[in-house]
Amino acid sequence: MLTFNHFNFNVADLDRSLAFYKEALGLEPVGERKEAADGSFVIVFLGDGKTDFRLELTWLRDHPQKYDLGECEFHLALRAADYDAAHAKHEAMGCICFENPAMGIYFITDPDGYWIEIIPTR
Repeated sequence: MLTFNHFNFNVADLDRSLAFYKEALGLEPVGERKEAADGSFVIVFLGDGKTDFRLELTWLRDHPQKYDLGECEFHLALRAADYDAAHAKHEAMGCICFENPAMGIYFITDPDGYWIEIIPTR
């Protein structure tokens, strides 16, 4: 039996991304930070404090161009216990990039352009 462990986003500015994920989603670093001896990469895992699932943020020193995210069709989804409060917070942060009121969901975008779906607890 296989179980989910983590999902990776490559990021251009690790400190900016860590601050965004903490403010927008309450995600905090978990486990050991991994840094290459030659400084070529840094990996930080983020967790929600409730599940074992982790988001891996990877910074690569030698990746100077913006990451190609294709058509943003892949995304991470998080369930909001208080959907209205989450929406208000994200609206104030200016990070909502798409809303679908008919489905009762919306998406935010992180500093690198990754889409994150916010869904209510049903």
